[in-house]
Amino acid sequence: MPLRTIMDQNIWIIQTTLPDSLIEPTVDSWISYFIEEKLTKCIQRSRITSVYEWENKTLNTEERKLQMKTTLSNKELLIQAIKDKHFYYIPQIITWQAETSNQYARWIEG
Repeated sequence: MPLRTIMDQNIWIIQTTLPDSLIEPTVDSWISYFIEEKLTKCIQRSRITSVYEWENKTLNTEERKLQMKTTLSNKELLIQAIKDKHFYYIPQIITWQAETSNQYARWIEG
């Protein structure tokens, strides 16, 4: 069976980072907002180390990476909400379209 018949639905993934210095209740509240507002159905989070240049210095910072799954119709609303609520002056907001199963896509659309 060709893969296209199994994975034939698309969703959007929005990725951002938060400072690792935030306390858990703050992170939980921030994440819960997007789910409660029905902008995303699922957010995965993990701790990462980011190495980057900022103001002519190389920095090494512990952060939390968040990946949010959403629909095309909610994509721009979710991006704007992230911008409005973010802790960083210039937040990382990266988006890409991903193929998924029919069942998972229907759940995300749900």
